[in-house]
Amino acid sequence: MLISLVGLPGSGKSTVGRQLARRLALPFFDSDHVIEQRLGCSIREFFEREGENRFRDVEEAVLDELTQGSACVLSTGGGSVLRSMNRLHLRERGHVVYLRSTPEEVYRRLRHDRNRPLLQVADPLQRLRDLYTVRDPLYRETAHYVVETGRPSVSTLVNMIMMQLDMAGISGGSQPAGSEADNG
Repeated sequence: MLISLVGLPGSGKSTVGRQLARRLALPFFDSDHVIEQRLGCSIREFFEREGENRFRDVEEAVLDELTQGSACVLSTGGGSVLRSMNRLHLRERGHVVYLRSTPEEVYRRLRHDRNRPLLQVADPLQRLRDLYTVRDPLYRETAHYVVETGRPSVSTLVNMIMMQLDMAGISGGSQPAGSEADNG
C-alpha cells in the first residue's frame, strides 16, 4: 500500500506523513529529502544553479522510482503535481491524500520560517495565494481524498486520514494489493 501526501509547501505533509507511517507501521519517505540525498546539495542550491526545469526532471525520476517501490507513506514536494506524469504515477500507483490548507493558514504557520526559499519574497502571502490558484486544481485532480487541515492537531489529521482509508477498506496495510476494488 502506497499512500502519498500532496499539498502546498507547509501544509504538513512531512509531519503528518511521519505519524501516519508510524500508525500504519510503514516506512516513510519525503521525496524532497530523497532528492537532496541524490543531488548532494539542497534543492534551493540546485534550483539556483540548474533551474526549475532540471529540478523537475530529477523530481519526476525520483517520484517514478518511489511510487513503484514497496508499501510506504510518501510526502511529496509542493510542486510535484505540476508535471502530468507525476500526477498520473501518484494517482495510479497508490492512494493520494491532499492536505488542503488555505494560503492564509500556511502563511500563519510559516511566516517566521527562514528556511523556505518560497517565502523569501516581498509578499509571501500573495506568493502562497498565487501557488494555491495554480496548484489546488492539480492537487484535486491527483487526490483520492481531500483532508482540510485548518487548525486540527497532527494526531487529529492522522485520525482523519485513517478514517478515510478505513471507509475505503484500505487501512491497516494487511489487505492484498488490488483487493480494494472488491469492496466497491
